[in-house]
Amino acid sequence: MSAIENELREGLLTLDMSLTDSQISQLLSYLELLHKWNRAYNLTAVEDPLEMVSLHLLDSLAIAPYLQGKGFIDVGTGPGLPGIPLAIAMPDRHFTLLDSNGKRVRFLFQVRTQLKLANVEEVQARAESFQPQALYDGVISRAYSSIRTMVQSTAHLLAPQGTFYAMKGRFPDRELSELVKPYTVTATHRLQVPAVDGERHLIEIGTAL
Repeated sequence: MSAIENELREGLLTLDMSLTDSQISQLLSYLELLHKWNRAYNLTAVEDPLEMVSLHLLDSLAIAPYLQGKGFIDVGTGPGLPGIPLAIAMPDRHFTLLDSNGKRVRFLFQVRTQLKLANVEEVQARAESFQPQALYDGVISRAYSSIRTMVQSTAHLLAPQGTFYAMKGRFPDRELSELVKPYTVTATHRLQVPAVDGERHLIEIGTAL
């Protein structure tokens, strides 16, 4: 077993996630593609595949237990984070991966076709202008600098009673104080990501009844 696979398997145990060997193989293949394409496409600042396990794969998978619903959109997905790891781990859910950058979307097409991910759709568009055929149970973001901007830019994508899932480092007190009605924080989670020293949080935002 390679050091990368061992790091991934140990991290999954810490997260209490049970994945099949096939799913683990898909995650490792995704990591291999990310490392390979990163040289030409500059997809991530993290260049060490071993660091990618914790900073990308495990960080993405840490939010899986909190996702409610069947259809999700990952806005500003970049190289598919957290959408691709979540789609591999949750094959019964559908993930739309949205990004305005053509190179990133071409990479996502390669990942989807090579890994045969039937529950993934990649879309090149800005969140503000994207008009989906059906609304989503959850809007996920790992990249937005402001929660208020995320909510304002993607509110038209969310189904009634749906949830915004904002992935953050330190607890974003100031950002949350800028939220305006009808949006409100419905839950917060301190994430324990294996081999990641910094704070990680997931903020759930819904519409006040």
